[in-house]
Amino acid sequence: MKLNFKPYSIGYRTLKTALGVAVAISLAQLLQLDYYVSAGILTILCIQPTKRKSIRAAFSRFIASLIGILYAFIFFEGISYHPVMIGVLIVLFIPLLVTLRFQDGFVSSAVILLHIYDAKNLDMDLLTNELILMLVGFGTALVVNMYMPSIEKKLKSYRYEIENLYASIFREIVIYLRERESVWSGKELMDARKLLEKAKALAYQDVENHIRRHENKYYHYFEMREQQLEIIERILPKITALPVIVDQTDLVADFLQDLSEHVHSGNTAHRYISKLNKVKENFAALPLPDSHEKFLAMAELYQVIHEMETYLEIKQSYKGFQTRKTEAAG
Repeated sequence: MKLNFKPYSIGYRTLKTALGVAVAISLAQLLQLDYYVSAGILTILCIQPTKRKSIRAAFSRFIASLIGILYAFIFFEGISYHPVMIGVLIVLFIPLLVTLRFQDGFVSSAVILLHIYDAKNLDMDLLTNELILMLVGFGTALVVNMYMPSIEKKLKSYRYEIENLYASIFREIVIYLRERESVWSGKELMDARKLLEKAKALAYQDVENHIRRHENKYYHYFEMREQQLEIIERILPKITALPVIVDQTDLVADFLQDLSEHVHSGNTAHRYISKLNKVKENFAALPLPDSHEKFLAMAELYQVIHEMETYLEIKQSYKGFQTRKTEAAG
């Protein structure tokens, strides 16, 4: 049996976790805290992929630990320090955390609970020790997790890749309209769909890494492109279903050819809406069909024009990026 191993690599999150654990344990040891190694465990539990998640994790774990201390006082000090009491406490403790939506803090609170159980005496010294231990562990994780590498370059790369894919798709449509045959596999459509999913996930991560920012220009951009992709997927069957070539076919092909050369992130879609209106005027000026097949072909092409109008309106409603391109359409 062949084993497939992932390439060995050390990511920035691994490095942050290692640094955070070392710093937390060192601080706890310097402060001469009991159970100082647990500061490292608390830090590990709070290292998250984004800043916001790290803050939520620290808050959830801190509150859960405070509730755990209260439960320890009730069950251990109020009844007895016995293994059965640990089981009873957990049975009642977890549902409360779930109700309060602090269930993510159970493991960290369990660490504190076991310290109290081991000490067999919840006095002020132990309470102070545990509170400082939490502050060191959670605080170190927050400080370390404030550094997040910039993903702007990757998001920009995704943006260019998607624009190139859209341009390629339009070029393939033009080839089919002009030649009525194509060896295109449609791979760009699948690639665009997969790339948009990855890009939106990365853009959302960027939002989570900015505490005061609730929106992301890239996330809105990829959402806009996703809506446009749905339109492209709708017009393809109409293109391939054309029964015959009519004069109007060249009008649509010329427009899509122009559009394929101007798929950028800037927002000048209004120019191409004007061009599309001109196409509709020329479309109407051509002779009426003299056969049923030509009539069907014209109807399909007119629907394509209508869909492309929606495609451009979606882009027009988007603010857009600053671009050096003199003309940006799709």
